[in-house]
Amino acid sequence: MNDGATNDEMAGSTVTAAALEARGPEPGEAPIEIDTAALTASMVAASDAALPRREARQRVISLLKETHKNGAEAIRRRLEGGENGVQAARATCHLVDQIVQALYDYVGGHLYVTANPSTGETISLVAIGGYGRGELAPFSDLDLLFLVPYKVLPRSEQVVEEMLYFLWDLGFKVGHAVRSVDDCIRLAKADHVICTSLLEARPIAGDEALFRDYRRRFRRDLRRGRRRTAAFIKAKLTEREQRHRRLGDSRYSLEPNIKEGKGGLRDLHSLFWIAKFLYDVDDIGALVKEGVFSREEAARFRKAERHLWTLRFYLHYLAGRAEERLTFDFQVAIAPRLGYTTHAGSRDVERFMKHYFLVAKDVGALTRIFCAFLEVQHGHRPGWRLGSLSPRRRVAGFRVESDRLAVKSAEHFTAAPIDLIRIFRVAQERELDVHPQTLRWITRNLKLIDKSLRSEPAACALFLEILTADQDPATVLRLMNETGVLGKFMPDFGRVVAQMQYNMYHHFTVDEHTLFAIGVLHEIEQGRLKDEAPIASEVVHKVVSRRVLYLAVLFHDIAKGRQGDHSEVGARLVIRAGARLGLSEAETETAAWLVRHHLAMSSTAFKRDLGDPKSLQDFAKLVQSPERLRLLLVLTVADIRAVGPNVWTAWKAALLRELYWRTEELLSGGVAKEEVKARVERVKEALTSGLADWPKKELAAHLRRGVDDYWLSTDLDTLVRQAELVRRAERAGETLAIDFRLDSYRQASEVTIYAQDHQGLFARLAGALAVAGASIDSARIATLKNGMALDSFFIEDAAGGPFDEPRKLVRLRDAIRRGVAGKLKPLQELAARGQRYPSRYRVFKVRPRVLIDNAASRDHTVIEVNGRDRPGLLYEVTLALSKLKLTIRQARITTFGEHVVDVFYVQDQEGRKIESKRRHGTIERKLLIALGDEGGGAGSS
Repeated sequence: MNDGATNDEMAGSTVTAAALEARGPEPGEAPIEIDTAALTASMVAASDAALPRREARQRVISLLKETHKNGAEAIRRRLEGGENGVQAARATCHLVDQIVQALYDYVGGHLYVTANPSTGETISLVAIGGYGRGELAPFSDLDLLFLVPYKVLPRSEQVVEEMLYFLWDLGFKVGHAVRSVDDCIRLAKADHVICTSLLEARPIAGDEALFRDYRRRFRRDLRRGRRRTAAFIKAKLTEREQRHRRLGDSRYSLEPNIKEGKGGLRDLHSLFWIAKFLYDVDDIGALVKEGVFSREEAARFRKAERHLWTLRFYLHYLAGRAEERLTFDFQVAIAPRLGYTTHAGSRDVERFMKHYFLVAKDVGALTRIFCAFLEVQHGHRPGWRLGSLSPRRRVAGFRVESDRLAVKSAEHFTAAPIDLIRIFRVAQERELDVHPQTLRWITRNLKLIDKSLRSEPAACALFLEILTADQDPATVLRLMNETGVLGKFMPDFGRVVAQMQYNMYHHFTVDEHTLFAIGVLHEIEQGRLKDEAPIASEVVHKVVSRRVLYLAVLFHDIAKGRQGDHSEVGARLVIRAGARLGLSEAETETAAWLVRHHLAMSSTAFKRDLGDPKSLQDFAKLVQSPERLRLLLVLTVADIRAVGPNVWTAWKAALLRELYWRTEELLSGGVAKEEVKARVERVKEALTSGLADWPKKELAAHLRRGVDDYWLSTDLDTLVRQAELVRRAERAGETLAIDFRLDSYRQASEVTIYAQDHQGLFARLAGALAVAGASIDSARIATLKNGMALDSFFIEDAAGGPFDEPRKLVRLRDAIRRGVAGKLKPLQELAARGQRYPSRYRVFKVRPRVLIDNAASRDHTVIEVNGRDRPGLLYEVTLALSKLKLTIRQARITTFGEHVVDVFYVQDQEGRKIESKRRHGTIERKLLIALGDEGGGAGSS
């Protein structure tokens, strides 16, 4: 993998071929050779002295560009013909080496030739960084070191400048430094980043003796001494941890950075940098001799490296630039190119990404193995830990080494297979780590987790204890998953390991999402989410069976990727698992009910009008008992919070809280109308305190404006803000008032509009927001008793961030005013601006669907529309409803990534439901036209 610049490798244009041999050839690897002497001669001929300098220079550049282009195209053909990314990376590096060598010979031997250069005028041209490693992607930077004896003399400066100008004109991005050997050593001692870059130094052209002197000094001054070694290891591991945190700290992000992300190429590079610093090795195979890796593990390293480099090459080719993020659109494009096909219910892209995540998991395992070796050999302790440690020698039949549970040898598990489960329970219970070498042996003995062990009551009891322990279960379960134990002991879970949820809503693979959800459940129990989820944090301690709750969370998405409704299939799977794990029949039935209906509470809260008694009655009929209501609330909160960053919001929390309270009232047999009246009065009393400085007359007038649903469905802070907005408008006699607020909790902007209500107002507002470039995340509408509408929209910019730039807000305010006045033509303006959904999201398919339900509400027809999000979609849908002479009384606007689910409570012009089936058909046709089939087809729905 790495360079091995020996004395024999410093012979002009043969250097890189020898370096390839030192690393060990890839199967079928054959560098693309250029006759550098002939190329230099052609450059000299092209720059004939008779030509003007500028024209001669351009001819040289054209010659070099053509040479590079031909070589790069040959490399691409070979990659597309079946070669892997490592072969392509080395071939690309070798190609560039030869061009740089020829260019150096031309500049130094023709443009700035000197008959007898002094010792001070010599230069050694050295590749460093990734280029020094001997691997280049199509659009990688070139890191060059111009090594000089002691200082830069005029002739050396001319050569360096001319080289750089030529390379820039050729389209290369060049990072360069001009340093003496002393400079290199001094800077490397002071900065581990520079030290790492110089560690991979490889000579390309120029003075051989100068490079040999540098290499000798580097080895002597930088790679000796325990303290210096420990400092380098610590710096590299710390750098790695910081990089992971910066990029999300998960190797299971659905749009991974394959270079810098966790489980990516940079993690492999970090391991090799440390190994090279310690052992001066040039190939991963050398670490087998050092006892760091087994042959199998070295093979896994090479396999992961080949896969990641192959992906990187395709990313660069498809993007036409140095792109390292494997976004959704690139995933779809790359999957068939690598031979993945759709079958067995899985799309080609899902199978491709599952393979990627398994490779990333392998990288994590190799890192753990390497860190274990570092600890044993160099006393460095980078491993994970659960809590405080105490000096013990044996715990529950296990050895304690370096404060971690360990076994003497791999044969321990052969003699006692149940210890493959028990060791994790002991580690969890005693707050101890598991020694990485022991984890290595566990992974090698996974075959011992067979049907017999899975059926053993003691093993099942241990697993249930791990899952439901007071100590953090997610940390231990994640380690069990990383080692493969979890998937082997719970085969249904094993099927979703690295399973991609191919949409923009979920941020992680199914297994990672599930483990995050278990971690959230534990945080709720520990009281760490009292501010974000106060009701769940309270009722979780009233739950009768914690085992039911934890098992339901483990199984709620376990059937993702299978044929059929994953909730129904998952319910059947949990029945089988519950019996095996020792749950009672009643517990198993409740767990199955939870899995079957784990989406019911969020669906009702986010898609139904909670002020409509029929919605509440239907939900209460489904839930039937306060215990199930409590279980479902906590499961719902854990599920949503585990989806990804910023998915859980104060608005969603308020809706779930409202649904819980109202359903609890119905289930407890309370008189709903009397309770609603009492709660409305309590809200008004709280608002009165919040508006203590208001004149009594204005306060009384405002309290008369709101309807019960408005008071009950809006939090106090919002009620206060909206009251101030209404008062300003009423005092000024304005028929339109607009308020902006940045919600720092949900990282979105809220815009509230107070305007004269009329049919089509909601559509006009939606159109104005679209024209201004705002993406609507959610909305809530209210009509006050004075005939004024009070509508709030949570909006984001096109990149998914807060809509808060001053110029954007000015544009938005103007669009709203024009929209309310009927002076805006959203469709024409959107078309003129060419506003489209980001390309990386257009790969998703969402079948347009319209559902019309007259049974969901007593007084309204409920219309649910599903489609793929795009600028102006909500405007087109609400415009269609307006043209159909339907009045929107309530709306629930919800976005799940690329998938929008908008629900409207509508009435006809006489304030009645739409009963005619014929009219239902007309409504469905018009709305399907508004939704369009741009994202249609056999996709998700």
